[in-house]
Amino acid sequence: MGDPSSVATFQFGGLTFNAANIISGLIAFVLVFLFVFALSRHITMKPGRGQNVLEWLVDFTNGILKGSIPGNEVGGFGLYGFTLFLFLFVSNELGLFIQVAVGGKDFVRSPTSDPIVTMTFSVATLMLAQYAGVAKLGWKKHFSGYLKPFVFWLPISIFEEFTNFLTLGLRIFGVIYSGEMLLKIIGNLAFSHGIATMIVAVPLEMFWQGFSAFLGAIQAFVFVTLSAVYISNKLEVEE
Repeated sequence: MGDPSSVATFQFGGLTFNAANIISGLIAFVLVFLFVFALSRHITMKPGRGQNVLEWLVDFTNGILKGSIPGNEVGGFGLYGFTLFLFLFVSNELGLFIQVAVGGKDFVRSPTSDPIVTMTFSVATLMLAQYAGVAKLGWKKHFSGYLKPFVFWLPISIFEEFTNFLTLGLRIFGVIYSGEMLLKIIGNLAFSHGIATMIVAVPLEMFWQGFSAFLGAIQAFVFVTLSAVYISNKLEVEE
């Protein structure tokens, strides 16, 4: 994220790992797991409040998928859409409320403020779309779509896949990264000139934090929506 020198890293097996991504991603995973576990502990025919919330979330993410994926196909992607939305939502919001830096090195922040994380989700979605297309149409029928309307269209089809990969991952990264950076700038401003700047910066910080939380939720929604669109495109035969 931004300046690599601001991120905590460590070496293992000759490779460099981003400690902030690992720690922040693990925190997001634990939060999502505990949230779903708490809501699903007592599943009954007469749902309580926790089960109602869980069922609403499942219906919500299924609704996103149904907007693009054919009804008879959507069931196979319900769990992916549900998990993807929750993890992205928590990851987007994490850095707005918890940021930990030691010695100028970030250890906890929003995982999605790093393009490596968001591009990884982008690759996962596009690979799932390719797998779904091959599983339904077969290798020949699926990849022949890259040659339509004629054989020389292949470079354009490949370039389109590459741009889909970039835009899907970079969109969410740009929003979350810029939001966190502005929060840091406002925070530094608050302590720059004593009480005068603090009076101005505190309400501004609160406003931007709330607005960024809204943007984080929207970006999770948009990512899942576009994922459903890309998957749907691979399930259909282009004439």
